[in-house]
This record gives sequence, structure tokens and C-alpha cells, in this order.
Amino acid sequence: MSLRHVCSALSRKVRLSGPNCLRQNLISQARHYAHPASKSQLEDESAKFPGAKANYTHSLELVPPGSTDPFPVYRVMDLEGQVLNSSEDPKLNQDIVEKMYKDMTMLNTMDRILYESQRQGRISFYMTSYGEEATHIGSAAALKPNDLVYGQYREAGVLLWRGFTLDEFMNQCYGNSGDEGKGRQMPVHYGSRKLNFVTISSPLSTQMPQAVGSAYAMKRSKSGNCVIVYFGDGAASEGDAYVAFNFAATLDCPVIFFCRNNGFAISTPTHEQYRGDAVAGRGPAFGITAIRVDGNDVFAVYNATKAAADLAVKHNKPVIVEAMTYRVGHHSTSDDSSAYRSIEEVNLWDSTDQPITRLRKYMERKGWWNDSQEKEWKESTRKQVLKSFGEAEKRPKPSWKEMFNDVYKDVPSHLREQMKEMEDHVQNHKEHYPLSSYKS
Repeated sequence: MSLRHVCSALSRKVRLSGPNCLRQNLISQARHYAHPASKSQLEDESAKFPGAKANYTHSLELVPPGSTDPFPVYRVMDLEGQVLNSSEDPKLNQDIVEKMYKDMTMLNTMDRILYESQRQGRISFYMTSYGEEATHIGSAAALKPNDLVYGQYREAGVLLWRGFTLDEFMNQCYGNSGDEGKGRQMPVHYGSRKLNFVTISSPLSTQMPQAVGSAYAMKRSKSGNCVIVYFGDGAASEGDAYVAFNFAATLDCPVIFFCRNNGFAISTPTHEQYRGDAVAGRGPAFGITAIRVDGNDVFAVYNATKAAADLAVKHNKPVIVEAMTYRVGHHSTSDDSSAYRSIEEVNLWDSTDQPITRLRKYMERKGWWNDSQEKEWKESTRKQVLKSFGEAEKRPKPSWKEMFNDVYKDVPSHLREQMKEMEDHVQNHKEHYPLSSYKS
């Protein structure tokens, strides 16, 4: 049968006035029937189903989990601060590396003081970042200031790198009149418009689809920036995470999914959360580029985040960065981790694979740091943190009238009536209210 006769026969079944792709498909079918392939060619033919791209096989095989190699863990430095492959050294100058180290140690000092303040009943809640400092600083250093950040709740180091002051940290944790959030958030739920850091909210993984939406807006505006969204291994088990991955992949959004895989979702260990190849392993399934990195190696985190940001911006593609680390501290001040893991395990990680120690050893190898500088800096950080801490504690709480503001641009009449009613109530019963503790 000639190609002309086959085309004529097929055209009676499919309207030739359709889209060009339909025409091309029709001609392709016609050529196939006019010149049938050999048996071996038919066996090698790729499947044409719209839902998947794959080759046919004539042997039944159920693909088991673990049939592919797990993602490797990218590392730059060993535990002694020695660069393993000189070509992977980011070759950052001394000032940048010193800032990395100082921000990591400052964060550590602030954590210790604010954790103790909660135990003393001076603030209501706190979360430390012990053992995860390199994930904050390494990623923050690789981003541009205009890149948008969605944090989960353990990313204080990202803000510290960007210039959030100790006073701002303390004011937020105390919820005083100096707090930009006007005391409306829980402690450690930071936010900063000027530093492009979206205010943290408590529910797990809600920030992930939001970050994808922001990244899509950046793509459409051609801003040349990307979004990074932080989350933990526990949040990666939430439904919002899967929604975010799929939307980011199908909409080609410039977003970095940065997972801090620290081994535990509060008390739930990772082996009870998933059976697959952790979080990076989900990248290929969603059509997302992924990398797994040593989260205790600040240079590895820096390199991985920088490469992810470059890919996201240049090609409008999402990237998953999974930083493997260990949560040395309790999940929060509401948690006692000794109930689900041994103190010996925690001490082993803290003594053998500490990100701050690793960076310090690198700096000492370079001749950029010594014991004298360490002692002086430790004393300085403690004084700085305690000074801000003391000043924040003395500041009054925001005016109680703030509870009526910032919902509407212009306060509606029913809220004005409620405020007047409240004013009258407080005035008539002021002996029952600690008004001196609040800003007038």
C-alpha cells in the first residue's frame, strides 16, 4: 500500500483540519503502516503513552525498592577541616570565612542564653540550632540579598547572616514594644521585610506551596532571583510538601527546596518516616534536580546552594538540596530528647562531627584563627548577647490597643466601638491590669 493511499484511508477516521501536531502524528502513523518495521525494531520501540516515557519490555519484572543506588553525600572538608578535592574548595576570602565562623558561634551563644532564659521563665518558648549551624550559614552565604527566604522555625542563622540584629532577635522573643511583629507571634517566629525573610508560622510545611507561588511570580516578573524554602525531614512527610514539589516541577519555578535532615521529626526518627531514599531521592520521581550534601560541612552547603540557585535562576527550575546533619539539642524547650534517644548518641555526634569545630580547624590550617582569637571572640559574643538580652527584658510590652490594628487599612466602625468599650473597661478596672508593663 502506498503512503498516499494510507493517508487517504486514515484521514477518513481523523479530521485533517486539526492542529499541526495531529497532522504530523497522522503522517507518522501512515509511514509506519506503509513501511512496517521488522520484529526486532518493534521490540525496541518506545511506548507512546501520554502519561509516561519509557521503553517496552517483554520480561515481567517488579521493580523493588533499593534497586537504584542512593544519592551520595557531597562533601568538601573532612572532619579535620582538610579540603579533600582542591577543585571543590570555594576559595572564599578570609573575611567571608571569618564571618561564617563568627555567625555560627554567635548563633550558638545566643541559643545558650535564650534557652536558659526560657528555663528561668523569662520567655515562653525557644528552639536551638545546636549541630545545624552550617546549614544556616552555608546556604545563606550562597544566596543574593534579594532572594526570598521562607523559613520553617530553625533558620535564625540565615537572618543573622543577612543582618538581623541581636536586638531584633531579643525583641521578638520577648514580644516587647521593639518587636516588629508587635508581640503577636510566638518566640523564634521571626520575619523581616527588609531582609526578604517571610515571617515564620508554626504549622509544618505550609510555607512550601507558598514558596512555589512566590517563585512562580518571580519567574513571570523576570526578577533574576529565586526563592529558598527551608523544612525538616518531618515536614517532608506532610502532604503540602508533595503538592509543592509537583507544582514547582510542572510550573518550572525557580525555587530551592532546602531540607535539613537532622534525623528526627521531634521524637520520630527518620526510619519511621520513610522507606525510600530520604528526601533527595524524591527529586527524580517529581522531575526535580536534587543533591544530597554533608550538612555539617559549611563549604559543601555553600557550593550546593550556590549551584542550585544558579540553576534555578538561569533555567527556571526547582532544585532539592538535602543537608544531612544531626540535631544535637532538644527539638524545642517543650521537648526532652532523652526520652527517645540516648545521651551517649548525642554526645558522640557533638564531639566527633561538629560543624563549628570543622570550620575552625580549616581556619587554623590557613593561619586565620588561633586560641587567643577564640577566647577573645567567645567573651565578646557573650557580652553582646547579654547586653541585648538585658535591654529587651526592660522594654515594655506593646500597647494593648495593637490588638485592634493591622487587620484593616482603615479601622471599621465595629472595631472602633470594641476598642472604646475596652478602653472604658480598662479605665474602670485598671487596678486589675499591669498597665505599667505595657507601652501607653
